[in-house]
Amino acid sequence: MSAGYTDRFGLHIEEARQRLNGIVMETPLQYLNSLSHYFGANIYLKREDLQVVRSYKLRGAYNMISSLSREVLDKGVVCASAGNHAQGFAFSCNRLGVKGVVFMPKITPRQKIKQTRMFGNGFIEIVLTGDTFDDCAEAAKQYTREHGMTFIPPFDDPRVIEGQGTIAVEILEQLPEGEIDYLFVPVGGGGLCAGVGSYLKDHSPRTKIVAVEPEGAPSLKTAMRAGHPVTLVHIDKFIDGAAVKRVGDLTYSICSNVVNDICLVPEGEVCSTILKLYNENAIVVEPAGALSISALNHYADEIKGKNIVCIVSGSNNDIDRMQEIRERSLIFERLKHYFIIRFPQRANALKDFVNKVLGETDDIVRFEYMKKNEKESGPALVGIELETVENYNKLLNRMIEYGLDFNVLDPDSDLWRYIV
Repeated sequence: MSAGYTDRFGLHIEEARQRLNGIVMETPLQYLNSLSHYFGANIYLKREDLQVVRSYKLRGAYNMISSLSREVLDKGVVCASAGNHAQGFAFSCNRLGVKGVVFMPKITPRQKIKQTRMFGNGFIEIVLTGDTFDDCAEAAKQYTREHGMTFIPPFDDPRVIEGQGTIAVEILEQLPEGEIDYLFVPVGGGGLCAGVGSYLKDHSPRTKIVAVEPEGAPSLKTAMRAGHPVTLVHIDKFIDGAAVKRVGDLTYSICSNVVNDICLVPEGEVCSTILKLYNENAIVVEPAGALSISALNHYADEIKGKNIVCIVSGSNNDIDRMQEIRERSLIFERLKHYFIIRFPQRANALKDFVNKVLGETDDIVRFEYMKKNEKESGPALVGIELETVENYNKLLNRMIEYGLDFNVLDPDSDLWRYIV
């Protein structure tokens, strides 16, 4: 490996690798039997969830901060992050003895806030502001200008991209005998995809690079269609590590040249992947960390017999979110449904519904009268969990045969978001 190597985009990824030596962990490239058997392929997971800060973000943050002059560092550094970049930033500030200020969205899971403070070990201050990454990023940049400090972006800087790109160096060293046919890489702002994709296209040009985004925050996909970065008006913030309104300008310019395909994965499908990884493999990942593995379902026919690498980007998941993760998974799998049911105004109507309409394995998991008076005759919100998908039509048919007055709530509707 030549420290002087510069790729087609002017990135010095191998120099970054040397700079990070002894700072970041060389995470394992794990062959996963269960996934390999299921897809009929050789599936490897690049386990950045096992990194010292439990995500790959340390690589880019440390590479950039450590490249700054002492004069610049003495004035302090600032970052904006949904959590993982913040932790890598905090670890770097602590390691280098630099004062740092971290801006985080108000929706950031408490576990990530706590971990950021712990990794900073007194060298960082945390400011919670805004509802999205983009909101808090604006506040962070204004603070940086007002205080003469240096902003450390989470993705749109060559030094950050170089740090993330060191993952590709490790992957090629860890899988030297077999070529990588497909690399699935999660995308938020695009720093990881740009760095890894850039290095792989120079050293493994046959590798097909698939960028994987949340369906509710397709910043790279939208940019590719438009031919330039576009600011999304609304995004689903659930996959917080990848829920970015606008892909980076530099990352877009690189990704548009190295990415072969883009896969959008529904948030509910990601939740199913999280639960499956935990139940079957005892692997704990955050939503963004499950994106690349979730994409395998969308390429099942293409990847048979191939060598596949999925980057598991992080494992900073708040246990308080598990109920929502399970809920989203069940809805995606069509095993949980909500109805507005207007029960007939007679005695035992609810009892008859339970005994004559529900199937043996159907379970009422939520029951809430929408009316606060005349409860026995008012409309009710009813959530029902099913054992199999096939039971749904059977339930609907029994509700119709029984003569119930009901509406099925659409998970994509405003009524769902308001009531459920």
